[in-house]
Amino acid sequence: MTQVKDPNVVVGEDDGHPEMNSILDQLLKSKPVLLDGAWGTQLQARGLAVGEAPDPWNLTHADRVREVAQAYVDAGSQIILTNTFGANRIRLNESDAAFAERTIDINRAGVEISKQAAGDGVFVFASIGPSGKMILSGDVTPEDLQETFTEQAEALARGGADALVVETMSDPEEARIAVKAAKSTGLPVVACMAYESGADLDRTMMGTTPEQAAEVLAGAGADAIGANCGQGIAGFIPICQRLKAVTGLPIWMKANAGLPEWIDGKVVYRMTAEEFAGHARSLIAAGAAFIGGCCGTSPAFIRDLKAVLDRD
Repeated sequence: MTQVKDPNVVVGEDDGHPEMNSILDQLLKSKPVLLDGAWGTQLQARGLAVGEAPDPWNLTHADRVREVAQAYVDAGSQIILTNTFGANRIRLNESDAAFAERTIDINRAGVEISKQAAGDGVFVFASIGPSGKMILSGDVTPEDLQETFTEQAEALARGGADALVVETMSDPEEARIAVKAAKSTGLPVVACMAYESGADLDRTMMGTTPEQAAEVLAGAGADAIGANCGQGIAGFIPICQRLKAVTGLPIWMKANAGLPEWIDGKVVYRMTAEEFAGHARSLIAAGAAFIGGCCGTSPAFIRDLKAVLDRD
C-alpha cells in the first residue's frame, strides 16, 4: 500500500506536476463545472437487462445510448461521459469473446455517440473503468493491465474524446497503471476512486484512504482527481475535504443517489433529485470543482444541480 510521505505536503501543486491542461483550465474559469449522471441505470430504463454488458450497445443500440447522452446535454451538463466504462478487452471478454474482438470499435463508437449529442458546447470525457480482475490474487498481471488500458485509451483518443476519466477504481496500483496509459495519449486525465469500505466508508475496497489515493493518482500524472460511486453524496463531503487538504489538483465528485436497496428483484435508489441537490453547496464548499452524479442519478438530478449552481 502506498503511504503518504507527509500529510501536510500538498501533492499535485508544488511537486513538479505539469501545468493545468487548457481544456480543464477553460472549464474551471466558471467553476464549479456541472457533470452528467448515471449511465448504467439509464440504459436499464431503456431495456438493458440487469447483468448485461452495456458497452456493446454502442454498436447494437446506438440510438438508445444517444438518448442518454442527449438527455444529460439537455439537462445542462457541461461535460458528458461515454458508454465505455467496461469497454476494456479483459472485461468485454468476460461477457462474450466476440465483444472483446470489437474492443476498438465499441470504444470509438462510444465517443462518437456522445460527441453527436454534445454538439459544440459540451465536452466529452471518455470513461475507463476497472478490469474486474485483481493483481493481488494473480487474476491479472500489471503488464496485462498496461496493454489493456493502453488499447482502450488509444481507441478513445482516436475516436475524438476531449479527455479521459479513469473511474470507480479500488486498487491504487490498477488506477496508477490506467492513469499512465491514459496520459500516454496526450489527453487530460481525471482519476477517481470509489470509497465504500471501512467504518466511515472512507476507504476503497482495497483499504486505500483519500490521502493515499491523492498521492498515487497525482504521482501517475492525473490532471484532476476525485471520487465516484460507492455511496451517497453526504458521504462525499468529508472525502472531498480530505482530498482538498492534500492536493492542489481540481476535485471531481460524482456520488450515487444514496445507497442501493434490493427491492422486488430490482436495485432501487431512494434519494430524490431535490435531496441530492440539497447537498451540492456543502460539497462545493468542501472543495469540489466538478460535480455530477453516479449510480441511481438521472437527468432530473442534473437539472436540480444546475438550478443550485445557477443561483450561486
